[in-house]
Amino acid sequence: MVVIMVDDLGYSDIGCFGGEIETPNLDALASGGMRFSQFYNTAKCHSSRVSLLTGQYCIAAGDTSLQHAVTSAEVLAGAGYFTAMTGKWHLKQEPTDFGFDRYFGHLSGACNFFKGDNTFRLNGQPWKVPESDFYTTVADVDFALTFLGEARQVSKPFYLYVAFNAPHAPLHALPKDYAKYKGRYDAGWDSIRDARVAKQKSLGLLPQSLKASPRPAHVRAWDQLVPWQRDYEINRIVTLAAMIDRVDQEVGRLVDDLRKHDELDNTVILFVSDNGACPYDRKAPLLNVEPTNGDVSLADSTGWAWARNAPFRFYKQNQFEGGISSPGIVHWPKGLKTQPGVIVDTPTHLIDVMPTLADLAGATLPKEFLDRELRPVSGVSLRPLLDGGDLVRPDPIHLQFASDYGLRDGDWKLVSFKGQQWELYNVANDRTELTNLAESEPERLERMVDKWKEMSLDVLKSPRLANPKMTPAEHPRSNREWTVYSDTEAVPTKWSGKKNQGAAATKPRNPSRELRNGIRARKNTELVVGPGKLNLKFTGDDPGIAMDLRRDREISTGPYQLTFELETSWQGSGEVFYTIDDQKALPNGLRVRFPVTGSEASQKVRIPIDTSERLRQLRLDITDGPGAAVISNLQLSNSAGELVRNWTPTPRP
Repeated sequence: MVVIMVDDLGYSDIGCFGGEIETPNLDALASGGMRFSQFYNTAKCHSSRVSLLTGQYCIAAGDTSLQHAVTSAEVLAGAGYFTAMTGKWHLKQEPTDFGFDRYFGHLSGACNFFKGDNTFRLNGQPWKVPESDFYTTVADVDFALTFLGEARQVSKPFYLYVAFNAPHAPLHALPKDYAKYKGRYDAGWDSIRDARVAKQKSLGLLPQSLKASPRPAHVRAWDQLVPWQRDYEINRIVTLAAMIDRVDQEVGRLVDDLRKHDELDNTVILFVSDNGACPYDRKAPLLNVEPTNGDVSLADSTGWAWARNAPFRFYKQNQFEGGISSPGIVHWPKGLKTQPGVIVDTPTHLIDVMPTLADLAGATLPKEFLDRELRPVSGVSLRPLLDGGDLVRPDPIHLQFASDYGLRDGDWKLVSFKGQQWELYNVANDRTELTNLAESEPERLERMVDKWKEMSLDVLKSPRLANPKMTPAEHPRSNREWTVYSDTEAVPTKWSGKKNQGAAATKPRNPSRELRNGIRARKNTELVVGPGKLNLKFTGDDPGIAMDLRRDREISTGPYQLTFELETSWQGSGEVFYTIDDQKALPNGLRVRFPVTGSEASQKVRIPIDTSERLRQLRLDITDGPGAAVISNLQLSNSAGELVRNWTPTPRP
């Protein structure tokens, strides 16, 4: 069994799903196997990994701690399988703590493709990235082949999970792959997207009658871009195409190895993406560069994300089809009872992967496991579809990340953009979600909203989600991290998140986000400093606080411990980001996750920061979206237990 997950791949990025990028190896798996036209993910990196591994929705499984779940590796190991993983983990602890016999990769959510980061591990031990001749996508398959060799030596069936970080930002490509795509994208995103939709229809992935979603107001027409920005956008898609091409080449190496050992026909291969293309443009433009080494990288593009998610609307993190639709492929010549190249339109989801693997292996899902309090698996085995039959799913598919919500129930789809007014679509007739039927189908809308709330409480065990605070719909839709388009041909020397005129726009003063006691409130965060406490209100996605230590030369070197007391009703996973390099800006750096219990009592949090270098910046995220928290006794200590910094000193009487 081989499961391959790619990172931030758009629905139409590979050839067999409509793309012009050269992916002959994936196309061959599709033509010899099965394609799913409606394979859903969670629209977000870490939550998709939780669902794929556990068969549960992310929050139900215990989020990144997996405290209410078992993984496919643990289940298959119990059935006699050799279990191995390579690539991105992005969850708590390490793969070797959750049933994988072998692991190579990085624990972080993203890293420099050429230089890596300090979270790389090999079988539970730190692994130093070579100073040269290293590229993460290639290394993932190098080690995958090594692990397969070890499985053959012990004569066990194997379960291999390859989690490529590509094509997630930072955008980095190998020189020869990058050179291959230069000059191919000069026509721009409008033309490329039209061609992809036409190809999808010719392949039979989409009905001829389907209307592709139009270019949204927040994406500028290609012929209206100023020259410097057009050149920059071309460079981004050239790099992305090269990264995806390289993924395909590495999949080809893996397939060749299986074929060489006469294992390909009886190996189940599943290929999926963790979410749709990413629109978050989080870096100033770099012009006239080639991102083919570890010193130069590019950021994601909103315009190209729209084209890459063709024919759908919206992106990563949104529960519209553009955020949750994955190009799903299954290849298994000896096991599939369908015609080669068949396209299956039945809605499926990442929660179905683990129960499918267990079913095929004849493994039993445990009801008790170690010190975890297990919750029921929500996914179903896809074996009936592999056998050419019909799939029976007892419950609708629940969709959620942060304040983006959705529910897929048969032909109907309930969806909300950032917690705004519910929308309703008949996706059997309107897969691109163009005609909102909420007003004409009020009873159906109410039933589906009630079901979404019911599942939020009974399945996800989240009282907060069961009582969401919805807001009026805003049009046009906006996000401060979507690409800003310039109106001047002068190349900017600065860049801002406001409309750019060649220099940084001045943002209006926001007292609630100013530096207080060395702490700055991040976006969507209101900060009020009380006696010995930080009172925080989170009003949108990706909130938190940041602490800048770069000018404080008296701070000793690490390792450190960050401690604080937390009061919040939010339950899930928090994150600490930190940098040890003055040239790196958050969230580019290192990351530590911690559980947020969400109880009424104050939670004591202790987070080790394992570095021997001096800290430069810290960022603390409590929630993924709207909510509130009170933090007290926020302190940084060194390895000797000595206080380095106290951000919430208690006033003297």
